[in-house]
Amino acid sequence: MLRAIALAKRGEGMTRPNPPVGAVIAKNGKIIGEGWHKKAGGPHAEIFALRDAGEATRGATLYVTLEPCSTFGRTPPCTDAILAAGISRVVSACTDSNPNHAGRGLKLLKKRGVKVEQGTCADEARKLIEPFAKWVTKKRPFVTLKLAMTLDGKIADSKGCSQWITGEVSRKLVHDLRRRADAILVGVGTVNADNPSLLPRPDRGRKPRRVIVDTSGRVNPDAKVLCDDAADRTFLATCNAHASALGHVILLPKKYGRVSLRALMRELASLNIMHVLCEGGGGLAASLIRERLVDELWLFIAPKIIGGRNAVPAVGGEGWLLKKAPEFSVCEVARVGEDILVKARPR
Repeated sequence: MLRAIALAKRGEGMTRPNPPVGAVIAKNGKIIGEGWHKKAGGPHAEIFALRDAGEATRGATLYVTLEPCSTFGRTPPCTDAILAAGISRVVSACTDSNPNHAGRGLKLLKKRGVKVEQGTCADEARKLIEPFAKWVTKKRPFVTLKLAMTLDGKIADSKGCSQWITGEVSRKLVHDLRRRADAILVGVGTVNADNPSLLPRPDRGRKPRRVIVDTSGRVNPDAKVLCDDAADRTFLATCNAHASALGHVILLPKKYGRVSLRALMRELASLNIMHVLCEGGGGLAASLIRERLVDELWLFIAPKIIGGRNAVPAVGGEGWLLKKAPEFSVCEVARVGEDILVKARPR
């Protein structure tokens, strides 16, 4: 199953609106076939694994990270192919999060005499499909907030310079994270100050959208995100109806004098965007936290101190009184080159 999960990760960022899935077929203690879901509309992981195994599938065991589909969509049901191939045992890490499908495929296989087991490496498999689960059950994307900061919590100095706070190893990991996401979200201040491309390098076939939150439409029209080869994948989330000349505009209502982030998330979900990676700045980070829209934090902390009153804090806005401060649970702490990565989730 761990091999199946590793295969599934190869499809992250490529399969939307489907979740990434991996499959392995084993017989007599040996792997005879494997595959992963590569793109929506294409064969599912189970089909690639069955093809890889060829005629040796009869009596074999299929390990799959998500229960096999049992309905016709853009492709035929995988349960039909599994039965036709003579698979005698199916081990599923987790069930489909879609309430209309959850457990249906496994029940069908059981009815037809296939031995079914559930829950192997369930935690790892559920984590893999978290964005899909959020999208299909809550109708909004899974949001990762990533911030690169100094030891004293600054993301830029008093002149707005932020390149580079963290080291090369951390930046490489951020590109890995971008490849997993469907959209990269930033505030207009970040675009105007840093002029980032926000694209993963190398992209390895991933083409995430870029979403700029710009309440009044003050983005620099010469910004890379509006002028480069990927400009057709840039969206401007704004309340300014006159911003239509700047490309794809998502016109949204205001909340607290700014773009309504909850309305934005609903719009992004309607575009089959399941995983949003927010890369700041501090004002947008504060708004996402205040609106309880952050599902996980990735905090890259560099061994530097900027200090001063005018340096830019990682989380801006008015802040919170201590008694009302949002609380997070630290899930992981790791050394990343010279930096520290802290992963946390809201309590």
